[in-house]
Amino acid sequence: MYHSSNQHAAQAYRSAAIAVPPLQAVVMLYDGAIMLLRRSLHAAEERRFEDSHAAMIRATAILRGLSHHLDYDRGGAVAERLHRTYNALIMACLRSYGRPDAAARFARIIASLTELRDAWSFVAATAVRPAERA
Repeated sequence: MYHSSNQHAAQAYRSAAIAVPPLQAVVMLYDGAIMLLRRSLHAAEERRFEDSHAAMIRATAILRGLSHHLDYDRGGAVAERLHRTYNALIMACLRSYGRPDAAARFARIIASLTELRDAWSFVAATAVRPAERA
């Protein structure tokens, strides 16, 4: 299962990166992780625990994919910080699943992801494209 999730995360990242500019792909991946965590919460509320778990695992696979594709040479300290953040969010998801207060915990995780997503969306919207520099 873990190996399959890694392959799924890498494939999702590659597919998004090919179809759209990289910064927009990152925003789309955040959107996917947020949607999956919401789906996990909804399924848990409906007592569809297998669906809930699968959605949570897919969300963590996206975060793992984002973490594995960080460019430490270009990103330096920011890449290191993102790596730690992604890993903390993954662990928070795994530790929160099935807990009595899972809804509140997932709400905080989703809020954190939304904040990151909005920051990347801003960067994507304001980034100067190579053609615009000339």
